[in-house]
Amino acid sequence: MKNVFMGFAILLLTSCSDNSDARYDSGYSDGYATGYNTTCEIRATLIAGDWDDEHYSRGYREGYASGSYDCKNK
Repeated sequence: MKNVFMGFAILLLTSCSDNSDARYDSGYSDGYATGYNTTCEIRATLIAGDWDDEHYSRGYREGYASGSYDCKNK
């Protein structure tokens, strides 16, 4: 019985994954594209805009700054 419980506990713990890196990366990518395109006056950019997700929002802010910087220094 103990082995069944341990197996079930391990299954539950491994099925829960931390998605914060993926959300940050998505936000960074959207922010970079928007920052670059806006600063260089290229075009509007479609983004996910998941502002309720703190990881996405932080990634977006940092990506926007990087994209804008890269446009100004190309």
